[in-house]
Amino acid sequence: MERKSFAQMDCSVAQCLEVVGEWWSMLIIRDAFRGVSRFEDFQRRLGISRNILRDRLVSLVDAGVLSRVPYSDHPPRDEYVLTVKGRDLWPILTTMRQWGDKYAAPSGPPVELIHRSCGHKSHLALTCEECGAPVSSQDVEVVAGPGRDAMAVVELLTGHRGGDGAHGEDAR
Repeated sequence: MERKSFAQMDCSVAQCLEVVGEWWSMLIIRDAFRGVSRFEDFQRRLGISRNILRDRLVSLVDAGVLSRVPYSDHPPRDEYVLTVKGRDLWPILTTMRQWGDKYAAPSGPPVELIHRSCGHKSHLALTCEECGAPVSSQDVEVVAGPGRDAMAVVELLTGHRGGDGAHGEDAR
């Protein structure tokens, strides 16, 4: 089954999924954060087929998440290293791990993050950039950003065009 492309979708979540939404991609990125950088090491750790791994690595390099760095001339070999763009995926990966710890790890978290500065367990928490208060989905309101007009936001949130009197079934 061929995966749908989100390339034309005007949505930042969809654009992120376009880059890292394949099953193996985030596991490759996870291992890159753990210091894995060579093809053979990724393949051995993940148990992924060589052709799928090759395709995912090419895709992540093309997207600017990983860069190829030669480490041997004879035979020619490259390492795959996280770029700044790739390292910026750390909060996403950490949030996915925390969700998995909470809902899919009945024996408890397989790994824990220890903050090097204080030596205590670390848990990623979303906070307001301005005031530092914790933020949940109930604490925010979605408004049009500079990359989208207000009518598109109304359509995104309600499933219909604003101002035309149309209401979706869920609007009451």
